[in-house]
Amino acid sequence: MIRKITAIKRQKRNPHRVNIYLEDEFAFGLSRIVAGWLDVGQELDDEKIISLQAEDEQEVAYQRILKFISHRIRTKDEIRRNLIKHKVQSRVINDVLQRLRRNGMVNDKQFAKSWVENRNEFRPRAHRMLTYELRQKGITDEIISQTLDSIISDEELAFKAAQNQVRKYKELEWPNFRRKLSGFLARRGFSYNIISLVVDQVWAEHRSQEKTVEQ
Repeated sequence: MIRKITAIKRQKRNPHRVNIYLEDEFAFGLSRIVAGWLDVGQELDDEKIISLQAEDEQEVAYQRILKFISHRIRTKDEIRRNLIKHKVQSRVINDVLQRLRRNGMVNDKQFAKSWVENRNEFRPRAHRMLTYELRQKGITDEIISQTLDSIISDEELAFKAAQNQVRKYKELEWPNFRRKLSGFLARRGFSYNIISLVVDQVWAEHRSQEKTVEQ
């Protein structure tokens, strides 16, 4: 069945969408991007209408995700879960993800690298905790392994974390210093052996600096 477009009207509540009228009756709404090539007087058959509505469904989902990733980069799994939450069909989700990949807007390897670099800079933690966090984001074990292989060891990370924290405990005596700093490092996922080694090392450096100041 072929019908003629008799009007294209901008929606009052959403200026980014238009209403399409066929034979003087409202037929369906479309994103302005999708409707950009349509003109009054143009004829549409059923197949073309279905194609336009499918394209519109993808465009709506794509624009939703652009807002979702506007604050920070997201993983493929986070994007997929967001679209599922909004009841977007699997076919459309796959199309949106492909479009994002083509535009360089979703890259799990880059996400993992940025996540680990940020953690190491501001809140160092053990490899096993980084692994847990990245898995929660939907990053595959292969990408996690490749990412963590390229960063410093747990011992170095623990020492860096301890140095960032030690100023809070500098007035404490050894028993409380050890307990406080050990607890802090444990919450960052470091093993007992590494914690013991790092706490002893940091305490020794701390005491050495104190003696230097006293002299």
